[in-house]
Amino acid sequence: MARWTPEQMPSPEGLRVVITGSNTGIGYEAARLFTQVGADVTLACRDMGKAEAAIQRIRTFTQNGSLEARHLDLADLDSVTAFSDAFRNAHDRLDRLILNAGLMVPPLGRTVQGFEQQFGVNHLGHFALTCHLHPLLVSTKGARVTSITSVAGDVGRMWWNDPNWESMRYVRWQAYGQSKLANQLFIRGLAARAPYDTTLAHPGWSRTRLQRHSIGATLGNVVLRPFNMSAERGAWPTLRAAMELDVAPGAYFGAKGLTQLAGPPKLRRHARRARNDEDVERLWALSEDLTGQRLVLD
Repeated sequence: MARWTPEQMPSPEGLRVVITGSNTGIGYEAARLFTQVGADVTLACRDMGKAEAAIQRIRTFTQNGSLEARHLDLADLDSVTAFSDAFRNAHDRLDRLILNAGLMVPPLGRTVQGFEQQFGVNHLGHFALTCHLHPLLVSTKGARVTSITSVAGDVGRMWWNDPNWESMRYVRWQAYGQSKLANQLFIRGLAARAPYDTTLAHPGWSRTRLQRHSIGATLGNVVLRPFNMSAERGAWPTLRAAMELDVAPGAYFGAKGLTQLAGPPKLRRHARRARNDEDVERLWALSEDLTGQRLVLD
């Protein structure tokens, strides 16, 4: 598949799909494309007004599938618990859990529980969400968890002595790189523990509001347009990672181009630091300690 497109993916008709942060950007485009081909999609979003508006926009494209919006604030572990409890009460299956929501280089901020907000939202909130929904995933034949990382994770590092930037001077790009490397380490840890499929995707450089905290990246959306992608094209790695058949545990899909910033999705190798098994286990233990959540294994 030299030039993969969504038309090549297996039909997701009838699958129950949860996509975090899906009221805008590549999460919205993934929700729209899944719905167009018959999936039943839950938009898990912090702002319910924007989530409902996103559903209305999707309905101007298609009447296929089903859509629902549910409140989820990944910056608050109590909200993660409430979302998970409500979802399990409403649904008896979960075929695809897509961990898409994220922050990119905001000023220093804290989650409700006091975590640095990029690490807290991009990784810890999703870690807790997966732990809560793990029993439903286990009981759904063919279920899969897909996490959205970034090429920034390929060059990121874990600041083990101060992952929440409580004593170090905050460097927003380094904090972002840590959170995106954590996505990769998390999926490798989940793949070693879970009986369902696990995959990764990165959207290259996609033109979305994710870059709103970076003047340089926002300007680059315009000036470097030939070298980046629309939000719709940026969602293609998500679709392939979520739907590709016969994937290896932790399979990683990203933009095909030389710079990995644009192009159709292809299989990629995990970043060197993400291949460190000791760091995989170290992050898993840290995540359990910080969130108080455990993956319940048989």
